[in-house]
Amino acid sequence: MTKVDASIYTIPTNSAVGEVAVNANKRSHIFQKLMQNKTARNSLFFLSLVILVGVLGPLFAPYNPTEPKYDALLQGPSAAHWLGTDSLGRDLLSRLIYGSRVTLIVGLVSVLITTVIGTFIGLVSAYFGGLVDAILMRIMDVLLALPSIIMALAIVAILGPSLTNAIIAIGISSIPSFSRIVRGAALSVKSSGYVEASRALGSSNGWILRNQILPNIMSTLVVFTTLLAGIAILEMAALGFVGLGAQPPTPEWGTMLNEGKQYIYNAWWLITFPGIAIIMVVYALNKLGDALRDIFDPKSSN
Repeated sequence: MTKVDASIYTIPTNSAVGEVAVNANKRSHIFQKLMQNKTARNSLFFLSLVILVGVLGPLFAPYNPTEPKYDALLQGPSAAHWLGTDSLGRDLLSRLIYGSRVTLIVGLVSVLITTVIGTFIGLVSAYFGGLVDAILMRIMDVLLALPSIIMALAIVAILGPSLTNAIIAIGISSIPSFSRIVRGAALSVKSSGYVEASRALGSSNGWILRNQILPNIMSTLVVFTTLLAGIAILEMAALGFVGLGAQPPTPEWGTMLNEGKQYIYNAWWLITFPGIAIIMVVYALNKLGDALRDIFDPKSSN
């Protein structure tokens, strides 16, 4: 049977312009909905502030975050050091500001690893089905039997403690759950009539996955990716707390908790302020994810 070229049914100019306009209107609608949600608006503002501080850290930090000052050991909050100093006399506020950079890197790179690999596995498994689906999903099921933090600990233990290895471990540990989410969303789209029509017209598997299935599950991916960033930050803090994340003197919030735990009774500020920073960033990401879920699926808020 002769395949029909699907391209003869497309309008090359006006349809492309129309598609761009529709996508722009969608983005504008989503942004307007976010701005109408007070919690989402506050979350976006706070996260934007964290990004700004992380990018422009050297302009905000009053001191060098890694330089010891032995004449200012374990000083409480004061006019000179707003959040106090640590056991080496380093300014805690400066270390928190520089630590936000590490937080941004962890959230971005680890989630990127998870989404790229997890999306590929989920799409391939859902689209081809059969033996491919069975093999890939059984592998994911085995990995899902381990909690993600335990898997991350095991990977870092094998690779060695460092910030880079911790990011890789966090990214890999979240792939099984993410690929499952992608597979479930892709299965519902795969059975749609327009996908079957594209197959009948002779469109390639790659074209269908890239242009028809992936765009229609993007809302699910965006919501889950936002929540995943919060999980990644928590896991990095956990790895840093047990000494398997960023290594001293790198100012990372989980590592700062680890360094301050032995002074919990006589220097409360060492664990209080890094802990608050972690809680606020994760809370903001979770609230933003909830708002995006309600926008993409209004029925979920009922």
